[in-house]
Amino acid sequence: MLFKMFSINRPPRRVPIVWAATAMLFGAVMVSGCNSDTNSSNALSSNTLAPSNAASTTPANTTANQVSSTEQPSDGEVAAPSDPKPICRGKAFDPSNPMSAVCNVFVIVLENKDFNTTFGESSPAPYLSKTLTSMGAFVPNYYGVAHNSNPNYLAMISGQGPNSQTQADCQIYSDFIGNSNLVDPNGQAIGSGCVYPAFVKTVVDQLEEKKFSWMGYMEDMGKDKNREAATCAHPTINSQDNTQSATAADQYATRHNPFVYFHSIIDDQNRCNQHVVNLDRLRDDLQSPDTTANFNFIVPNLCNDGHDTACKNGDPGGLVSADAFLKRVVPTIVNSPAFKAGGLLIVTFDEADLTGNPSPTGFNPITGKAASCCSTLPNVSIDSPLPGIVGFGGGQVGAVMISPFIKPGTVSQTAYNHYSLLRSVEDGFNLSHLGWAAQSGLTTFGKDIFKH
Repeated sequence: MLFKMFSINRPPRRVPIVWAATAMLFGAVMVSGCNSDTNSSNALSSNTLAPSNAASTTPANTTANQVSSTEQPSDGEVAAPSDPKPICRGKAFDPSNPMSAVCNVFVIVLENKDFNTTFGESSPAPYLSKTLTSMGAFVPNYYGVAHNSNPNYLAMISGQGPNSQTQADCQIYSDFIGNSNLVDPNGQAIGSGCVYPAFVKTVVDQLEEKKFSWMGYMEDMGKDKNREAATCAHPTINSQDNTQSATAADQYATRHNPFVYFHSIIDDQNRCNQHVVNLDRLRDDLQSPDTTANFNFIVPNLCNDGHDTACKNGDPGGLVSADAFLKRVVPTIVNSPAFKAGGLLIVTFDEADLTGNPSPTGFNPITGKAASCCSTLPNVSIDSPLPGIVGFGGGQVGAVMISPFIKPGTVSQTAYNHYSLLRSVEDGFNLSHLGWAAQSGLTTFGKDIFKH
């Protein structure tokens, strides 16, 4: 979302893993036997998630996951977890940490809708608000951490809070300017700008160090090759971002692709090209656990994420198009071998819809669309207003989580935010905590969600 608030300028293939016998889910400690173009969105397009007629290229990242289940649930259903439970190569199961049982994380990020709009009784997204919530855990008290869009995406993978440039959605793809290699006590880079220096790490850097795999799937990226590249697409440093608005042929938005805002990723062009790809790749990558990444970050285009309405390609946009997107994509994920053996799907939004002329008297910073949770602190970049511009966060957006380890129909009233998501993923793969994900007392996904 953008409004005018102020003027500113793949690793080697690995062998499949084994199963370890346990008595019941999250009961006994698991044995650590691990090694380290269409004009309508109403139907699955011939490109988006459609199998290729040609022989598929092996994905850049291969991962040793779990032996797949032989059960074939119908579309939209999740196979019951097998017993014994799977374990991932490189990680041991810890019964006190339910995330440690998860081998493959899938995150789908939608745009700019507050909780009441999405999950209310008259929601225009019944598949999300009714069907998906019944398939897993409904988490109503999930919050964005900032306004506008861009800093929420960056927070999910780095723990970095907003600065004035990211809060303005990085109209100029500017290099971060600040004190070299210097961070504050909360792990925040000191300075301002969009593309963070190489010393600022992300969760995918952490995952690779531990030999886990990752992919970013961006819908429409490279669809118009005169507009942006087909992989790792971003503007030239310190130039105007020409993807801020959609076109009829291409609705990719750089600002919703968090990976290209870190020199630790984009400075290795080959690595970035292998890992940050068009969404078309997802279906082929899901065919085998060996080609399904441990961490998968999925971003629809500006129409299918709900951001735009009356979309440039003629689709309705908003929650109607977002719901149609989920109805096409979610069954592909939950019926994949890796997911059925030990996956976790998280569907959430970047921020609530903060519209109008921002004014401290026009919004409630505690309960309004710039509300926060989880002890989010107001001290951010020195050149920045509050994280939510007129409040401490990005507002209540809600989330849905689906997994073989989650009892369908679960409802958790625990408060979470994007930093909670990051920390939960880090805990699941035994990684250290980045930025605000390291703040004391931050709650991570626990037995309130993972119960069967």
